[in-house]
Amino acid sequence: MKFNSDEIASVIQKEIEQFGSQVDVREVGTVLEVGDGIARVYGLSGVMSGEMVEFPSGVIGLAFNLEEKSVGVIILGDYLSIKEGDEVRALGTLLSVPAGDAVVGRVLDPLGNPIDGKGPVVTNIRRPVEVIATGVAERHPVNEPMQTGIKAIDAMTPIGRGQRELIIGDRKTGKTAIAIDAIINQKGKGVKCFYVAIGQKESSVALLIDALDKAGAMEYTTVIVSGASAPAPLQYVAPYAGTAMAEHFMFNGQHALIVYDDLSKQAVAYRQLSLLMRRPPGREAFPGDVFYCHSRLLERSAKLSKALGSGSLTSLPIIETLEGEVSAYIPTNVISITDGQIYLQPDLFFAGIRPAMNVGISVSRVGGNAQIKAMKKVAGGLRLDLASFRELEAFAQLGTELDPATQAKLDRGYRMVELLKQPQFQPMSVAEQIVSIYAGTRGHLDDIPVSKVREFETGLLDFLRDRKGDVLQKINDVADLTPEVEEMIKSTISAFKATFRA
Repeated sequence: MKFNSDEIASVIQKEIEQFGSQVDVREVGTVLEVGDGIARVYGLSGVMSGEMVEFPSGVIGLAFNLEEKSVGVIILGDYLSIKEGDEVRALGTLLSVPAGDAVVGRVLDPLGNPIDGKGPVVTNIRRPVEVIATGVAERHPVNEPMQTGIKAIDAMTPIGRGQRELIIGDRKTGKTAIAIDAIINQKGKGVKCFYVAIGQKESSVALLIDALDKAGAMEYTTVIVSGASAPAPLQYVAPYAGTAMAEHFMFNGQHALIVYDDLSKQAVAYRQLSLLMRRPPGREAFPGDVFYCHSRLLERSAKLSKALGSGSLTSLPIIETLEGEVSAYIPTNVISITDGQIYLQPDLFFAGIRPAMNVGISVSRVGGNAQIKAMKKVAGGLRLDLASFRELEAFAQLGTELDPATQAKLDRGYRMVELLKQPQFQPMSVAEQIVSIYAGTRGHLDDIPVSKVREFETGLLDFLRDRKGDVLQKINDVADLTPEVEEMIKSTISAFKATFRA
């Protein structure tokens, strides 16, 4: 076999032309100690705060503390696979998560990895987990309703698109139930929903996903799970990851709703990390920047200006109180950041008043701007009426004689409390809510026994859907309580009342 010298020369020539000097430059360090979800690393002198680092086992970490001689790294994954002396390399990138339509309908961990067994999330869109919130000039005032489907909330503490409404109360008072009803009520309204479970029991999250699935809500919902057994770094990162996914829709002119369940557990995870990193503790042993931890998260919810596409991100953060202690550190922090709160009271919950909303403390700082005109007119005085009813009720328990006017006020109050009760997973359309509240506030229920109020309301709504669909359609079209609409509602209630056996 003969070699052709020309061929060999041309191959060598081509190799020389295509030769590129590729020197692998990477910054590496060594693990000094590891444990409890954090590692101390020596040698990463050029690493930046929040930069990703990689351990030999493939686990990712985030540079959290930049000290003089070492770097404190929080480990986003299994820290048991990391040993002292392991090599750590800086990746030169920030933490990002997948976004876009591919994440909708999926159950993910805080790093965007699927945990629902439905295969990988296929998307080329990624968003950084930490971004600076939109500025004042890029926002639009909140004036578009975001209906939750819950009468008591839509009437008295209305939520608008782009608002941050805190749901606060002791454990087991129905906080998550309100958030889930709000998600179910977005069906067919073009709102993408995100539910972030932080430190929740995984069995509870599984039941919740099942409830969303049965209601057909998983089609437009993403669930981000960082369960009770997840390491503290993942619980800390989870709400930021969920917000990054939701922001994609906001910046593309769409509407999104995000629920953080709950931020108390995120604050506890952050406290754990900070104390392990030897950051100085402040009140209740929380680090001094725990307020910033929540404010930079919640400020990312906004209604964007028309120039940016008018998209919105509405958030419902949940905070758990201990023994109704609203003035504790984390509750007061989050109350001061949000645009209102829905306070759920255990006494009301156990008395069967559900949602167990305390009308006196609950407030929406957007108010009537987030309501349609018809709802504003029907429910205008409802808050004050219920608050004065609670005072009268306490007074009446003393057993004193009441004049007829006071007695009438009390009787109507009992009926309104009964009317505002609502079962879980049964959100109502705004038109149905208006008819229901109109019947109560305008005295159409005054001659119905209190025990029959719920039965009357159910019958009235069925009557409306089956025989008087035009009334609901008219309310939706006009969105105002004009004399014509009011007359239609009155005649419908009268027609049903004639058939109702009390």
